[in-house]
Amino acid sequence: MAGKSVKVVVTGATGQVAYALLPRIAAGEMFGPDTEVDLRLSDIPQMIDKAKGVVMELEDGAYPLLARVTASSERSETHKDIDWALLVGSKPRGPGMERNDLIRENGPIFVAEGRAIAQYASPNVHIAVVGNPCNTNCLIAKHAAGSGIADDRWTAMTRLDQNRARAMLAAKAGARVRDVTKLVIWGNHSASLYPDFTNALVGGKRASDVVDRSWLESEYLTAIQQRGAVIIAARGASSAFSAAQALVDHVKSLVRGTDGDWASLAVVSDGSYDVPKGLVSSFPVTTSGNDGWQIVKGIQLDSFARAKVAATVAELEKERAVVQDLLAGAATR
Repeated sequence: MAGKSVKVVVTGATGQVAYALLPRIAAGEMFGPDTEVDLRLSDIPQMIDKAKGVVMELEDGAYPLLARVTASSERSETHKDIDWALLVGSKPRGPGMERNDLIRENGPIFVAEGRAIAQYASPNVHIAVVGNPCNTNCLIAKHAAGSGIADDRWTAMTRLDQNRARAMLAAKAGARVRDVTKLVIWGNHSASLYPDFTNALVGGKRASDVVDRSWLESEYLTAIQQRGAVIIAARGASSAFSAAQALVDHVKSLVRGTDGDWASLAVVSDGSYDVPKGLVSSFPVTTSGNDGWQIVKGIQLDSFARAKVAATVAELEKERAVVQDLLAGAATR
């Protein structure tokens, strides 16, 4: 018999990322082999019949840890007393759509999510935002939820970027992914993100001592920043099971700890490293496995790294300005 239980909502439950994610949650990969899961699938009304088909598949999986699985478009049902909100659902970027257009399209979705979390969720709920642009969507949802949900409960996912960066560096160095440590993402989940190779280790050695720094500053940096677009061009759709894997890793880092390594989490800035307080920005963090996290202090950033961090943070500030009316409206409701 499992010793613990957790209530989890996954939004955008009929999308590709959720389809790759849901069986892994049910199997215990995210919350562990001793935790039963009450899994709620949330989607828009016209997708609920499809979501019910996913529910049937989950039932047919006969997962021992799956205590309950339901689907609904009513947030009063799906978000009731939840411990975790995995906000995967968002509108995809369409042809010719600029990033600011996407931000404006998705803003109202995350206003609604934030308000539902504040109204229905457990006071100790944890939120992980995946739907893009995830940093700013997380900021919108946090403002919409108001002061009832603590800042440290809000996170957005840059773990996919970290996983990509580790895998590519390992391949270049002729190493295994497990040999790459302390390689984290700063800033925005966008083409401005910065994978900090200046502090990364490969087999305990500085990355720049193992591979050529000029490659790290040029081909490597560009490849990580553009990886999502390259995948879309190749498969005709955005990353799905790799994004699901990253979300599993993201939550596992919070509930099981980072075991001496650093993880990438986009969190509400406390002003560390000159990132303006209140922005949702990716930092290197450590966790102890009790759902909490701490920004790693005292990291030395050389002039190259400082410039890249400043650029991605500046983009986050511009995105915040784009949705300032949503933030102000949420704050005064």
